[in-house]
Amino acid sequence: MTATSYRKDTANIKEEFDTQRKVADHFAALAADSDDREKNNRICQALMGLIDDVLFIEDSYEKGKYHPRISAQFTYQYRCLNDYEKWCFNRLYNDFFYRRHNEFWYDKAMWKMPPLIDATDMLVCAEDLGMIPACVPAVMSALQILVLEIQRMPKDPTTPFGNTWNYPYNSVCTTSSHDMDGIRRWWEADRAATQKYFNEVLREPGEAPEYAEPWICEKIVRMHLESPSMLCILPLQDWLSTDGLVRRQDPREELINIPANPRHYWRYRMHLTLEQLNAEKELNNRIRDMIHSSGR
Repeated sequence: MTATSYRKDTANIKEEFDTQRKVADHFAALAADSDDREKNNRICQALMGLIDDVLFIEDSYEKGKYHPRISAQFTYQYRCLNDYEKWCFNRLYNDFFYRRHNEFWYDKAMWKMPPLIDATDMLVCAEDLGMIPACVPAVMSALQILVLEIQRMPKDPTTPFGNTWNYPYNSVCTTSSHDMDGIRRWWEADRAATQKYFNEVLREPGEAPEYAEPWICEKIVRMHLESPSMLCILPLQDWLSTDGLVRRQDPREELINIPANPRHYWRYRMHLTLEQLNAEKELNNRIRDMIHSSGR
């Protein structure tokens, strides 16, 4: 499986184009030619995708040895495998990323984290999201590090959304992070997910509204405020989303960072001055009432 899954060998890519860095540098030098810019961009993206479509990555220190590529299940190469091959690959993939290195990561964490925690009087919260080895919960519990709870990224992989009512006390809950869409843009991104959330999480009947209307955003905010989490820290954009007059017209302008796009980073700026925000009495009174009624 490893021999047929290593794309550079099967595609016979020339050495001067066998890495994404080489491809990017080559076409960057051709950018000045405006007549062929669109064509060159298509070729560049096609080569990038071809090189990226692998199941295994060669070890940079020990040539001839390979490890599974992160998110390999989304590649064309993976889709070409039969069911048994997929089962074998998934077993290897899960062992490599989630089990094989557990002791190594545990030892490293218990060595590096205590001095960092002792260096501050602040509570420490970890971004324990996405791909994390099995040792992480034990490390966080031993060092009394708060976990991060985001409803759209549940700790239980068998459920599509986290249950805010079951969040642990030693946690920080939030509606979205700096690397995610806010409530409004997420609502518009996937109609099937939105409908499921509307009916099963918000407990609302019928068809979900096309846009995240202010009352929907407010209900989501209240849900998080009323969770058992020690701290509830919400992005400004999601607070403002509860007011149809104050929030931005275009939810795409609420994005802070898109990790996959190197040209989009930390672009968000408030569209209100502090004086204008302070003058929004209706919004401020609503936020005060939500916080007070939740006991925070």
